Parts: sequence; structure tokens; C-alpha cells
Amino acid sequence: MAGSVNKVILVGNVGADPEIRRTQDGRPIANLRIATSETWRDRNSGERREKTEWHTVVVFNEGLCKVVEQYVKKGAKLYVEGQLQTRKWQDQQGQDRYSTEVVLQGFNSTLTMLDGRGDGGGASSGFGGGRGSSNDYGDDYGAPSSSSSSSRGGGGGNFSRDLDDDIPF
Repeated sequence: MAGSVNKVILVGNVGADPEIRRTQDGRPIANLRIATSETWRDRNSGERREKTEWHTVVVFNEGLCKVVEQYVKKGAKLYVEGQLQTRKWQDQQGQDRYSTEVVLQGFNSTLTMLDGRGDGGGASSGFGGGRGSSNDYGDDYGAPSSSSSSSRGGGGGNFSRDLDDDIPF
């Protein structure tokens, strides 16, 4: 194998309002907790069972942080694409602890709002997302668009209008 892939895709619900912090130079960092659930029927009892996993998501992408800060609230359904990262830290007793998080940074991260608010619009950052792949960390993304969106084509701005050009043949 020539390389490796570190990619996480989550579709789930936000468990609490996002926490927005700022670095010393003023850049935003958003922290989210997203719940994903699976359900099944127990073979023996026939009862419906459910298992919920909680995921910590950290957004370093400035454009996506703006969307999170303005539009994402507890209970929102999100589509998130990012990378797994594990960081080491020390607790109050000096013990080493490890946290594994889904990190959204750079151009290969996506966040799309899936619930009905704003007619299912969303914002994304990534190759092919939004108005083009030459944007700087998704800074041209504002409010969720009023058209329905997919994980790559739904960004903000004038994306849908860019596709309305006349075909020259």
C-alpha cells in the first residue's frame, strides 16, 4: 500500500450548544459533542435496543467555526467529515491522559447542517465544496444556503447560481 487514509464521517445530533474559544491571536476554535446511535431488535426478547456513541469534534477551520457559532445549537443534525487525532494531556494528579477527537481543519473538512432549519442548507470546506477549491479555509461561507445541499456541493455563497450558466454546446 502506497499511503494511508485518516478520514471520519459522522451523521448525528449535537448534544449541547457548541463551545467557542479563541486563540491568543483571536482565531476561533469550536468544540462539539455529537451523538450517533444504532438500533436493533434483540433476537431473544424481541425488544428494541439502542446504543449511543458520543464523539468529540473540534473545528479549527475559521469559516466552519463561524457557521457553528451562528447556526449550530443543541439537537441539530450534522454531517461531519474530518480526521481522527489523539492528543496527550495531564490531569490534576499529573497522570497522562489521552483524548481522541474528530478534527476539522484545512480544506479536507466538511460540516453540513441536515435538519430542517434553513431548508436543509449547510456549509462545507473541501475540494469541490462551496464556490471553488481556492478559498482560504472556507472563509466565504456565511449563512446556510436556501437550497438543499450535499456533502460536497451544498456550501454557501453563489454555488447553485454558478451552475446555471448556459452550456456552450
